[in-house]
Amino acid sequence: MVKSIGASGQKLHLIYKSLYRHFGPQHWWPADSAFEVMVGAILTQNTNWLNVERAIKSLKKNKLLELNKLYNLPKTRLAKLIRPAGYYNIKAKRLKNFFSFLIKNYNGSLKKMCEAHMQDLREQLLSVNGIGAETADSILLYALDKPVFVVDAYTKRMLSRHGLVNEKSEYAEVQKLFMQNLKNDVKLFNEFHALIVKLGKEFCLKRRPKCETCPLRPLVS
Repeated sequence: MVKSIGASGQKLHLIYKSLYRHFGPQHWWPADSAFEVMVGAILTQNTNWLNVERAIKSLKKNKLLELNKLYNLPKTRLAKLIRPAGYYNIKAKRLKNFFSFLIKNYNGSLKKMCEAHMQDLREQLLSVNGIGAETADSILLYALDKPVFVVDAYTKRMLSRHGLVNEKSEYAEVQKLFMQNLKNDVKLFNEFHALIVKLGKEFCLKRRPKCETCPLRPLVS
C-alpha cells in the first residue's frame, strides 16, 4: 500500500490498518448512481450527511433526480426541494452551475466525462462557480472512480494530532502527503477517506475529542 519507506508513508499505512481493523469497510459513498453522488457532493457542503439524505430523498420522492429534469427545473423550485441540506438558495445555484457545465462540456454524458483526463477534468470542475477542491475531488473519486485523495476537515484534524501536518495546512499540501506516499488506487483512497470521516465523527470532535479511547491512540508519538 505504501509507495515510499519514509516515516510519513509508514505512519499513514499504520493509521489505515488501525482504522480498518477498528471500523471495517465503510461502503462509501451511499448512492444509487454516479449522478446522485455528484449531487450529494455539492449538497454536503457545510452540512452533515443526514441533511443531505433528506434533500436527496426529497428529489427522489418527486422523481427529479435526473440531469435533464433538474437542469430544466426552476431554481426556486429546486431550492425548496433541497431545503433540508441548508443554504438551499446557494446550493440550488451551485447545482444549476454544475448541471450547465455537464451539459455544455459533455452533452450531459457521465461516460464522456469519465473518459476525460483526470487533471484536465479536475481543473474544469474547479472552474465551476461553487465547486471547490473537496467537492471536485469527491466527484472524481466517488462518482467517476478517479484516483485522487479527498481531504476534509476531519483529515486535517487527525493528521495534525499525529504530527503529520499542521491543521492550517493548505488542501494541496495535505493531499500531496497521501498521493505521494500511498499506492495510486481508487479503492484504497475511497476506503481510507471514508474511515477518516468515520473516525472524525466518532472520536476527533473539534471541541471535546475522545482521545483516550481513540483507536489511533497507540500510534501517537
